[in-house]
Amino acid sequence: MRRRLARELALQSLYQVEMNTVSVIEAITHVVEEAQNDDESELIKTKDTIAEEEIKELVDGTLAHKESIDELLKDYLKGWKMDRLSRVDREILRLASYEMLYRDDVPPKVVVNEAIELSKHFGTEESGKFVNGVLGKMIKELDEIKSKR
Repeated sequence: MRRRLARELALQSLYQVEMNTVSVIEAITHVVEEAQNDDESELIKTKDTIAEEEIKELVDGTLAHKESIDELLKDYLKGWKMDRLSRVDREILRLASYEMLYRDDVPPKVVVNEAIELSKHFGTEESGKFVNGVLGKMIKELDEIKSKR
């Protein structure tokens, strides 16, 4: 559960950074405080610094590789442009791509499943199918993509 919550809060933080042009620390602080106030998790309720570090690592990593991730995603967006995607879908795709490409601690299939769940929760009715389609194509070529980096 900790990792799922960290992804959820990382997504919300990424969204805040893009929408409100706030710093990463401000965004994370805001979403963690909101989660604490909403009593979303005992983990967050106890102000777990490990969870906050995980959120920060996900956000920082996604933002650090944003340009290369966006370039890669363009190849998998049939008929779509990055700036035409909903902000939520775009941030979910970026976060999942970062985890698949730059982290080895989570199997890619788990990352894709988590991204689909996030898109169903935060996105539109069609977001789950869309995210699944994009990441499904990417995961098939993941070894090849990684070898080029």
